[in-house]
Formats: sequence, structure tokens, C-alpha cells
Amino acid sequence: MNTKILSDIPLSPIGLGCYAISGVYGQKDPNQFTKIIKEAFDLGIKFFDTADQYGDAEEVLGKAVKPFRYQIAIASKIGLTNKGSVNLTKKYIISACEASLKRLQTDYLDLYQIHYDDPKTPVSETIEALELLKKEGKIRHYGVGHLPKKRILEYLELGNISTVLMELSAVATKQYQQIHPLQTEYNFGIIGFSTTGRGLLTGKITPGHQFAPNDIRNVDPLFQKAKFASGLRVAEKLKELGKKYGKTPVQVAIAWVLAQPGVVTALIGPSKSEHLRENIGAIGWRLEVEDLQNLNQFLKEEEKKLVRETKQEIYNILKNNLNSDPEQAIKDLIYVIENSIEIELVNSKDVIPLFQQLWKIKKRPDGLQIQPLMQIQKELSKLIK
Repeated sequence: MNTKILSDIPLSPIGLGCYAISGVYGQKDPNQFTKIIKEAFDLGIKFFDTADQYGDAEEVLGKAVKPFRYQIAIASKIGLTNKGSVNLTKKYIISACEASLKRLQTDYLDLYQIHYDDPKTPVSETIEALELLKKEGKIRHYGVGHLPKKRILEYLELGNISTVLMELSAVATKQYQQIHPLQTEYNFGIIGFSTTGRGLLTGKITPGHQFAPNDIRNVDPLFQKAKFASGLRVAEKLKELGKKYGKTPVQVAIAWVLAQPGVVTALIGPSKSEHLRENIGAIGWRLEVEDLQNLNQFLKEEEKKLVRETKQEIYNILKNNLNSDPEQAIKDLIYVIENSIEIELVNSKDVIPLFQQLWKIKKRPDGLQIQPLMQIQKELSKLIK
């Protein structure tokens, strides 16, 4: 773990992410998260990551850490509005930061991160706002998150980017492969999230697993089709390797993330004390070089196989009639969109509008209909050849 980049703020190999407080993995008791936050601090976690669009996460976190606020680092994010649009104008960033500080009951943020891209606002304007907040002492560092490589490069060229936040796990290596080489030229650290594959790498999720009705993993492509099958194979590999070290699959999974060059912290998001303690068991030991090399080779071969299978699935979904069940049809179309972006069959800016349209259809109060979904399938077929 390279901590030199953020040497002036408290940091820990493992950080606690607060995304689950928003209810994306099923409704949870905020009081339980408060206990988790405090226990995490007692166990040595010093880095806490949240966002202004994670429901009540900022309020819950701010209240929980108030007694030890100056012993930890708080990271939040900017970009998404309450209406679901993206806004990175100078005016919006400054007002949103003030609101986050108030909710978090603090006078500064250790790290402020661009959550999503706003193609309508020049990067220079966004950087100007962040530099002003930094000058005023309201933020100490700033970084970027869910952005395409080209946009990240623009931020790296124009600003003083301290971190890049990315999904990083043994079942999600694509963005790391793209962004890590840039660390040679630009001085930034990588923060990995979903390091346990949203629970897939725990070894506790098996074929036929039933999530809560409002759990986002019901539509998450990671838990669908070839991607899910591949994830299960990776989880089994981690389980086998863990036996050598007396570690669980999830501990090996997090240790693998921490072993990647350029990573400054790995985020976890447990909602139970036993899971928190298990996750923390990923530090204090290392995978041996040979084991790490063998695991990396396994993951490389697994990824090649997955790309082949996923391409075929994408073409099958677009070529054949959609599933007559609208819920399953939505899952299939989300699978197509996310994976076609990931394996570079299409430019993300071309399909994001279709994803937004799809999400609105999913949330329609008058029920789902197959006709609008067939139209999206048709539009996707034009983009993905």
C-alpha cells in the first residue's frame, strides 16, 4: 500500500464504505450502521467513504464519528443531483460541498471526489471549484471516480488529482488495467471499491441465491449469466488458496486488492459485525509472490474466457426475441449495456442515455410493458455490431 500521496491525512489499508446505508442491498437499520462505524474505528479503520447521494449516509456517518472526527479521514463525492442528473458546475460544487459539510458535522473533507462525469461542464470549471474549496480549507484533497479513461486523463492534466476511485476486485480488473499505467506519469493513488465483488467472493453466494426484493444485486450483471458463473469459479479459487493461509475466501480477495501496485486503500461495506471483523482479517499478512503470480494468471485466463462467453450472450440477447417477462428482459438489457461498455463493443456515451431510459421504465408506477423494452433492444442492436 502506497500512502505517500495522502501522507497528510489519516489512512488505513482498509476503508469503510457507506453505500449500503442508502438501502441498495436491502433496507437496513441506521443504528446498526452507527455501531459498525464505531466498531470499525475501534478496530483500526481510519478512512471512511460516503457520498451526498447515499441516502442518509452523510448524516449517519457524521454523527457516528463526531467523537473521533480528527483522528480519521472522511471522503465524500459530488456530481449527482437529487433529480438524478449530473452537475459539476462551479456554483453547484460549492453549494453541494457546503451541504455535505453540514450533514457530516465537520468543517472540512479530507477527500472530495468527482462521482460521475458531467460532459456539459468543462473540466477546467470543475477544477477551478475544487481548487477554491481547497484554498478555503474546506477540502484537503480531491479525486475522480466513475469516469472514462479519456476524461480521467483530462483531470490529471488540468488538476491536482490525489486519487482515482474504481471498482477493483478479483472479478473486476478492467479499469485497474487501464488506469494503473498512468500512475507512472501522474502521482495519484487508487482507491478500490466493491473489493469483495459485492459479496460474490465471500463464498457464501451460490447458484440460485435469493436476494431481498429491493437488493440492487437482483439486476446487477455480476450476478447474471456467464459473469456470475465466472465469479463463482473465482470465489472457489480464492477458497482453495485461503486454505494454505488459514484465511477465508473474502480475506484472500481483499488481500489480493491490497497487493496491487498503486492501491492506497481497499473499501469494504459490511453491515454486520462478524463480517467487518472477517474483512479486517485481510490485513497483517500477504500472499506469497508465487501464489500471487499464479492467481493473477488464473484471473487473466478466466477473463479471456468470460469475454468470449459474454460477447456471445450479448449477441444472442440482441438477435433473439426478448424474454416475455419484462423484469427478466430488463435484467438482460442491463447485462448487454454494462458488458458492452466493459469489453469495449460500444462507447459509453452512446448507450448511457438508453440505460437511463431503461431505468425510468423499470421504476414506472403503472407497471412494466415489453414494447418499450423491445425499442431499446432495437436501438442497442444498431450500436453494437
